Amino acid sequence: MTTTTKAFEMPFEMPSGSALGKNKIKFDDTTLRDGEQTAGVVFANQEKIRIAKLLDEIGVDQIEAGIPTMGGDERDTIEKIAHLGLKASILGWNRANTADIKTSIDCGVDAVAISLATSDIHIETKLMKDRAWVLDSIRKAVAYAKSEGVYVSVNAEDASRTEMGFLVEYAKAAAQEGADRIRFCDTIGVMDPFSTYSAINNLIEHTGLEVEMHTHNDFGMAVSNALAGIHAGATWVNVTVAGLGERAGNAALEEVVMALKYVHDQDIEMDTTRFREIAEYVMKAAGRKIPIWKSVIGSNMFAHESGIHADGVIKNPKTYEVFSPDEVGLQRQIVIGKHSGTKAIELKFHEYGLDLTHEEAMEMLPMVRTMSIELKRSLFDKELLYVYNDFKKAKKNKRIAI
Repeated sequence: MTTTTKAFEMPFEMPSGSALGKNKIKFDDTTLRDGEQTAGVVFANQEKIRIAKLLDEIGVDQIEAGIPTMGGDERDTIEKIAHLGLKASILGWNRANTADIKTSIDCGVDAVAISLATSDIHIETKLMKDRAWVLDSIRKAVAYAKSEGVYVSVNAEDASRTEMGFLVEYAKAAAQEGADRIRFCDTIGVMDPFSTYSAINNLIEHTGLEVEMHTHNDFGMAVSNALAGIHAGATWVNVTVAGLGERAGNAALEEVVMALKYVHDQDIEMDTTRFREIAEYVMKAAGRKIPIWKSVIGSNMFAHESGIHADGVIKNPKTYEVFSPDEVGLQRQIVIGKHSGTKAIELKFHEYGLDLTHEEAMEMLPMVRTMSIELKRSLFDKELLYVYNDFKKAKKNKRIAI
C-alpha cells in the first residue's frame, strides 16, 4: 500500500467546521454498475470479474457489482463475484421492492443498495406516486433487507433536487428500519461544493446517518462535490475508474484518492501505483480511450515540453509535479517540440548516449522548432536523430558556423 508523502505546505487552513481527517474515508466503486451504464458500454462477463479482482487488489472497500434483478448473465456474474472470496464488500443495486432485494441476497452479496427517487419531479412524473408512497416503500424495503442480515445503503436518487425537509424525513424513515447509510445522489450533477457542503452538513446533523457521496460530472464538479461532502462529514464516496458513468460520468476513483492525499494531506490506504493499469483495462473493456490530458492518469500528466517547465522539472521534479509519476503507474516524459529549450534537448540526447555541448543544443534548437511547426506536433526520437544527423552533416560541410 502507498502512504502519503506531503508534497507541499498547505497555503491555507482547513475550515474550522471541516470533518476531514476525523473519519476514515471508505470507497464504494460503482464501475461495474454506473460505469457500465455509460451509453454504449457493455462489459463481458469475464471482464466484470477481472475488474472486481483488480478493484479488490488495490484496496477498494466495497464493489457495487451490478443489478442482480436483470437476471441472465448479469445475475450469474454478480453471483460469481460474490463468491470470489474478495476482501471488499460486494453490493448489489436494487429498486425499493422485496423481489429485487431477494434476488441480490440469493446471489450471495453481503450488502444491498436500495434506490428510490426523492425529488418531486421524479416522484410525480417518473414514479407517478406521492411522497407518502416513497416513505412507505423505503420502510418496507429496508425492513426486509435488514431481516435478511445484510448491510443496507439507501439511495436518495436526485437528492440534490429534493426538498431538504423531505430528504431528512426519508433518511429518518430508513434509519428507523435499520439502514446503515444514505447515499446522497447528485444525479444530474447540478450542485457546487458550497451547496453540497451545506446539504450534507444538514443531513448528518438531522439524521445521524452515515452519508455516501454519489456525484455526477455534468458541470465538471463531481470530484469537488465529493470532497465537499467529505468535508461536511460524509464517510463514503461512490466512484468509478477514470470517471466512467452516465452522461458526463461520475467522480473518478483516482482523482478523489489523489486529491485527498495531496490536496488534503490524508493517508489513504490504497495501492495507487496500479491506477494507470486498472484504468487501461477498464477503458479497453469499455471501448474507450484514456484522454492524454486526463487528470492523474493521463499520459500528459508528466509530459513536459515547454522550455521553462522542462528545465524546472530537470532540476527538481516538484517544480511542476505534485507527486511522482510512479505513484500512479506512469513515467515522466521530456517531450521535444516547438516549445522546447536547450536543457531538454541536452537531456534527451544524453538518453540516446550522445552528450551535446550547450552550444550544439542552441544551434540545433531552431532546426527542431522548424520541424515541429512543419509537422504540427512534437518530434519522435527517430526524427530528433534525423535532425542531429543533418546538423552534423551541415557542421561537417561548414554550412553552420560554429
